[in-house]
Amino acid sequence: MPTFKYKTNVRGKVSSGEIEADDERGAIAKLKQQNIKVDKVKKKSDIVIFGPKKHSITEKDIVIFTRQFSTMVDAGLPLVQCLEILGKGSDNPTFSETIQAVKTSIESGNNLSDSLRKHPKVWNNLYCNLVEAGEAGGILDTILQRIAAYIEKAQALKKKVKGAMVYPSAIVFIAFSVVAFLMVFVIPMFATMFEGSGQDLPAPTAIVMHVSNFFTEFWYLIIGGPVAFFFIFKKVYATNRGSIEIDRLALKMPVVGDLIRKVSVAKFTRTLGTLLSSGVPLLEGMDICARTSGNRIIEFAILNTIEAIKEGETIAAPLAREGVFPSMVIQMIDVGESAGALDSMLSKIADFYDEEVDTAVDALTALLEPALMVFLGVVVGFIVVAMYLPIFKMGDTI
Repeated sequence: MPTFKYKTNVRGKVSSGEIEADDERGAIAKLKQQNIKVDKVKKKSDIVIFGPKKHSITEKDIVIFTRQFSTMVDAGLPLVQCLEILGKGSDNPTFSETIQAVKTSIESGNNLSDSLRKHPKVWNNLYCNLVEAGEAGGILDTILQRIAAYIEKAQALKKKVKGAMVYPSAIVFIAFSVVAFLMVFVIPMFATMFEGSGQDLPAPTAIVMHVSNFFTEFWYLIIGGPVAFFFIFKKVYATNRGSIEIDRLALKMPVVGDLIRKVSVAKFTRTLGTLLSSGVPLLEGMDICARTSGNRIIEFAILNTIEAIKEGETIAAPLAREGVFPSMVIQMIDVGESAGALDSMLSKIADFYDEEVDTAVDALTALLEPALMVFLGVVVGFIVVAMYLPIFKMGDTI
């Protein structure tokens, strides 16, 4: 989605920000919904101008900012003073500028949540909604602590999944590199020797020779193929139909699909539990969960549940009909809803599924490691045997 820059002028104080929208009219409409009166809206240029290097703002920066902000608010410091201190104290120049922009916005008469919404790439909708609930309830310090805890747990979950893929990816890369080296540099030397013998080559040897010729003659396809596949996949996933079909297929994949489902359950329950415990309305919280689910099939399931709730149903019944979440999760949500303690029940489900993700990641790693090692051994072994078969045949002839 394109990014638009805008400027405001409130009581003679000029401030600026960025917002994502489909077009200029959509950007203005979004800003009006946030009660932001703009003087100028302009699409952000995609051209990169060489200049001072911009530092990216990490989740760690946001967690540290949130915890320190919470402590200062709890100590009774005014918001402007808190942001002044945090902006000057940040080691990240880009984040420091962003915090100072938020401070300027508050000085112009905006509240904290609206000021944060001007920077959607730093503080997402979930963060801003929680801050808004904290401001309305007078518990901003408590809400900020909950946000920091939520981000840390979400970050830990993401690291678990990424960490599980590091070792298998390294093995696959090494395996491909070894095979490519053999095919490009080693096999051609054997080919020259076998051609001089004048004998018919065994079938395994002929296969390896053909593969070696393909590697040496069409190396650009081997290098360009994965790159082309990546860009085609990215293009297809960017379409509505493509993302739906790919996400549906991902959930049906053996082992990996189960891990994706468990990660989605943990994320959904953690997010919704945090939102409800912070005072965000159920339907609004469900809508945020849908937009941050990361899987279109789960997103549709949550959106369909929202429509059913609007018609007077409970949460558990429509979620069960969608068939996306495990039955145990549905039953626990039903119990929490009946007992009037849905937020605490969702937090318990999230804690349980965090452990389930740990177990699933360990199981996936335990399955992939020996499978990849066996695959590498079989491939290299086949190449070695294929190269020695003609030598044994030559010995028998002699």
